[in-house]
Amino acid sequence: MIKNKLDLLKLARQLGNIARACRIMGYSRDSFYRFKRLYQTGGELALQEISRKKPIYKNRVAREIEEEVVKIARENPALGPVRVSNELKKKGMFISPGGVRCVWLRHGMETFPKDRTLSDNKRLKALEAKMAEEKLILTEAQLAALERKKEQKEAEGEIETEHPGYLGSQDTFYVGTLKGVGRIYQQTFIDTYSRVAFAKLYDRKNALVAADLLNDR
Repeated sequence: MIKNKLDLLKLARQLGNIARACRIMGYSRDSFYRFKRLYQTGGELALQEISRKKPIYKNRVAREIEEEVVKIARENPALGPVRVSNELKKKGMFISPGGVRCVWLRHGMETFPKDRTLSDNKRLKALEAKMAEEKLILTEAQLAALERKKEQKEAEGEIETEHPGYLGSQDTFYVGTLKGVGRIYQQTFIDTYSRVAFAKLYDRKNALVAADLLNDR
């Protein structure tokens, strides 16, 4: 931070002892003299320039390889990093499985280890976003992956709905017994799109009270 560098220079002047100031501030003497030269020649602006972190691109993959990784992720979203790396080797492009994952991270297409379901697969989400933007003709692999995702979501209890009011879910829950009233039941309705829920308490459970909740505005 630029403030720490300025504080080091100021402390050295106050103490009259560069070595002691460096020990207190946690800098080496070489760093002190470098900061001093920069400050004398360019002022605070010069210190600010060296405080900025500059990205290191020397280990970054070539642009054409990165574009190919993204392309494969969209065309075959179910492939893992090892398989993608191997497919690229067949084309004469060399990138490690770890490099494939780094590319996915940069493009928001990774799948974290904790994501054990296709519904959390960010490559599939990227494909769906691309479909919304462009009129894509899907490959068999893309269609199969999207179908598996849909089936898995339904198996986990997730249902795709188009808009609020499109589909609702209703259930009856036994709450308990109130003295002088008897058994109490809760009718609950949830809009599956917006996840908004409504509930009412009744002293009975039958089709009439279920319909009453739906008609209650």
